[in-house]
Amino acid sequence: MKPRVRFAPSPTGYLHIGGLRTALYNYLFAKNQNGKLILRIEDTDRKRFVEGAIENLIDTLTWAGISFDEGPVMGGEYAPYLQSERLHLYKQLVEKLVLEGKAYYCFCTPERLEKLKEEQQKLKLPQAKYDKHCLHLSKNEIDEKLISNIPYVIRLNVKPDKKIIFNDVIRETVEFDTNNIDDQVLLKSDGFPTYHLANVVDDHLMKITHVIRGEEWLSSTPKHVILYDYFGWEKPIFAHLPLLLNPDKSKLSKRQGDVAVEDYRDKG
Repeated sequence: MKPRVRFAPSPTGYLHIGGLRTALYNYLFAKNQNGKLILRIEDTDRKRFVEGAIENLIDTLTWAGISFDEGPVMGGEYAPYLQSERLHLYKQLVEKLVLEGKAYYCFCTPERLEKLKEEQQKLKLPQAKYDKHCLHLSKNEIDEKLISNIPYVIRLNVKPDKKIIFNDVIRETVEFDTNNIDDQVLLKSDGFPTYHLANVVDDHLMKITHVIRGEEWLSSTPKHVILYDYFGWEKPIFAHLPLLLNPDKSKLSKRQGDVAVEDYRDKG
């Protein structure tokens, strides 16, 4: 099968220079391997959505000379390529996980979650994690809360005391302990999926063979691997690229200069 790779930005403003480099890696890999490059817009974070950002992303990528084989503009057999138009797919699949006990309804209020986080910080735990409180609700309790329209999210049921091991093209064998992995929210209270769920579902349904992205996503990959396993799907090949840094090895940030591709373009 010919490789299929994707660049999947979020329309939250400008295109970061690191994002352009990721797009370029995917583009060059697809060209070199006679594969396909897909543009997918990950617009499920409605709080950070910026009006006009999708058009700006497409304009900037076109200006940089990166062309796509499939995407929101040219379409393709796996359309739609905007995640906000694929909500029914995520809902359907996450409900399947709930039925199988691989995910569960969580009705905890923001206040309870905040209190839990504060308690864990006082105990100096390495990271705040959900305590699986709602995993133990009975079917009757869940049904009553659903009938009463109590807001809920759906969380991933991460099994404790297991090792998640996967291969990364750049880092080779990577291992995580599930005791350090949170029961990630998969479906938010607004009915939109989180990045983790939408990303895995779309990569599978769009037949993506290689996931080439920045290493800031490496710590999310075990959650994605769990989802692939829970769905019984074949995993893509992962490659996590080192981050672009300043000459002093610090992370690129707006405070220290330009990080938007548009700024470099505007300066010629």
